[in-house]
Amino acid sequence: MAARILLVRHGQTEWSLSGRHTGRTDIPLTDEGRRTAAVLGDRLASAPWNGLRDVEVRTSPLRRAADTCHAAGFPDAKEWDALLEWDYGDYEGHTPAELQALRPGWNIWRDGVPNGESPDDVAVRADDVVAWARSAQRDVLVFAHGHILRALGARWLGLPPSFGASLRLDPASLSVLGWAYGSPAIERWNDTGHLG
Repeated sequence: MAARILLVRHGQTEWSLSGRHTGRTDIPLTDEGRRTAAVLGDRLASAPWNGLRDVEVRTSPLRRAADTCHAAGFPDAKEWDALLEWDYGDYEGHTPAELQALRPGWNIWRDGVPNGESPDDVAVRADDVVAWARSAQRDVLVFAHGHILRALGARWLGLPPSFGASLRLDPASLSVLGWAYGSPAIERWNDTGHLG
């Protein structure tokens, strides 16, 4: 069987709750973020996942992802800079409404950010993750952030990173990128059923 990649977006932070773009600022999880990470861990410990004992696990080094990873029961995950969130440059910490007032019509998936990353920059990192996952002899599990995971979903399918704009991703969600008839496919996306 071809390897799949399981994606987990980190739990809630104060900035994700308020809609602020959180790139490289190292914001901790809220109490709710820690709770939902633990609930996700309970789900992954149960059937059909059965603890994912044979997966290789990697996490973004930013604490909101690493803490979600640990709370979900994967304390030995390897940190990997390829899983860092989009570098929002001058737009770090701003809300979408603030950015539209500053730059009407702006779209990160098309325009990138000043003094940060372009969509192509993010695609290069996503492609590294895709190549690693596809070379694995087993499923892999990553803990990361909304925009990089959305770009990863697009690149898994062989689509431009801008397709990530169409892939909503909530905190503490589970997604699975796999295969259908030998072609890359989305098996599960933005699954938050464990959160009730």
